[in-house]
Amino acid sequence: MDGLGAIWTVMSLSLKVVAWATAIDLVLGVSVGYALARFRFPGRDLLDTILTLPMVMPPTVLGYYLLILIGRKGPIGAWLMDHFGINLIFTWQGAVIAAALVAFPLVFKPARAAFENVDKQLEQAARVLGISEIGVFFRVTLPLAWRGILAGLLLAFARALGEFGATLMVAGSIPGKTQTLSISVYEAVQAGQDQLANILVLITSLVCISVLLSANWLAPGRIANR
Repeated sequence: MDGLGAIWTVMSLSLKVVAWATAIDLVLGVSVGYALARFRFPGRDLLDTILTLPMVMPPTVLGYYLLILIGRKGPIGAWLMDHFGINLIFTWQGAVIAAALVAFPLVFKPARAAFENVDKQLEQAARVLGISEIGVFFRVTLPLAWRGILAGLLLAFARALGEFGATLMVAGSIPGKTQTLSISVYEAVQAGQDQLANILVLITSLVCISVLLSANWLAPGRIANR
């Protein structure tokens, strides 16, 4: 029962962290992806490069940057502590920030590509019919781009679920509070709890395989060839 209870605690915490991280990436990734796909401005390519960095940069380095920013002595962390008494280090909220940062490019890049592939003539036709810009986005652009966005969102979900390095740096490994699925696997192996590690690895593998199959099915190119 203790083993089942531990697994349930880890799974519920991991799903909470991943759900929040994915929701944050959905809002920010779609917004930034649309802005970079539709508007040209100085430094656009540089901004794209910076936003893509979490895809290639070591997670521990990202975790270190987060510690500098949201730690108690960091500019954001000190401001939150002084004004609101909020501490993000060694909390599940810190784990959310770490997971969202690492998974962000997996939403942002597909969203930008999906928006760039939308036929601009269809958008212009909607404007000619008197539809507002917000209406064009929600009634024309987004319905045409949603498959690419959702595929990226599923990949981000899987990446956030498997996040380890940045989460460990920012949130630590506190059982029941910040010990997510991937960190629990590491701790179980270190403690010689092979049965628990095997169960957690199996759960993680099944979830990731299911997500990847769903993302492949939603890929725009695959849909067009059906």
